[in-house]
Amino acid sequence: MRSTNAIASFRRLYAHSLHFTTTKRAILCRPSVNPTAPCFPFQHFNNLASSSKPYSSSPQMEGIQHRIIKANGINMHVAEKGKGPVILFLHGFPELWYSWRHQINAFASLGYRALAPDLRGYGETEAPDDASSYTCLNVVGDLIALLDAVAADQEQVFVVGHDWGALIAWWLCMFRPDRVKALVNLSVVFNPRNPDRKPLETLRAVFGEDYYICRIQEPGVVEAEFKEIGYERILKGFFTYRTPGPLLLPKGKCFGHPDTPISLPSWLSEEELKYYTSQYEKRGFTGGLNYYRAINSNWELTAPWTGSKVKVPVKFIVGDLDLTYNAPGIKDFVHKGGFKKYVPLLEEVVVMEGVAHFLHEEKPDEINKHIHDFLKKF
Repeated sequence: MRSTNAIASFRRLYAHSLHFTTTKRAILCRPSVNPTAPCFPFQHFNNLASSSKPYSSSPQMEGIQHRIIKANGINMHVAEKGKGPVILFLHGFPELWYSWRHQINAFASLGYRALAPDLRGYGETEAPDDASSYTCLNVVGDLIALLDAVAADQEQVFVVGHDWGALIAWWLCMFRPDRVKALVNLSVVFNPRNPDRKPLETLRAVFGEDYYICRIQEPGVVEAEFKEIGYERILKGFFTYRTPGPLLLPKGKCFGHPDTPISLPSWLSEEELKYYTSQYEKRGFTGGLNYYRAINSNWELTAPWTGSKVKVPVKFIVGDLDLTYNAPGIKDFVHKGGFKKYVPLLEEVVVMEGVAHFLHEEKPDEINKHIHDFLKKF
């Protein structure tokens, strides 16, 4: 009974209305719209830190510029390339600005200015120690300050988010819709606030203590386990996860027996993994994990927005093997009207067959086309 009630509570996080037929590529009602290697040191000038060098001699990194700016009280690293309308790319966990490497180059060549920051706590961006500094208000504040500093000439920008970057993008659109021209979000749907139950308690009741979000709540514990296992293996475990079900991290059994090799997927090379590993070896995982530790704080802080809707044009893309898409209640929410209810300008939902969580790295050409097909309308 406890489990049944908990699952029902989890599902009540999502409202449902206006049923339509589920397809692998669901086109929703459309409102009218207007037609890898370790980094080089940063060099400072004009109150901004900037480097004229790319991070790597690899062709896919050629021409990407890097700078550190002061944003919302922290030093924030941003990678950028191109000229034109700004696209702000927001990464998730355990990712970096580098996760958008395929998109940065593609959209720079299409006449956009691609901006991809390391979010607070990641990579070359400053990482406050306490989880209380990683709430949605902190991180959206970082992004507004970043845009004010590097894109002050553009009142509105395009936004593309994945995983935690998608969650942050939803909040950005809810708090400051005046700054967002249109949004493409990957993997994580809009999550309407349930005023009756805190999210962490719901997740514990539904999935148990070994569920990854529950396991990482105590500061320092999982960090020590990850360090003992080795950061390269941990990153391999996350990037290769293709089970369309909850991610469990039992103590002492994270990503299988340590002597069992984990093969990289075809879309991630050893060189690319080394770049990720080098960044996490310098900074550790605490910054990224602190986002999860702030989820109940986010619930408390967003009480004034209970029932609010996201009112910017949106396209949503997810893989059918993504653990987020297969969580309890999500498919019904997406395909039976709940999503459209809370995101009324949702124009299109794309479900990619045979694709897992890191879809923008797994299928970059297809994702780039999906993004461009949407943004070029504006």
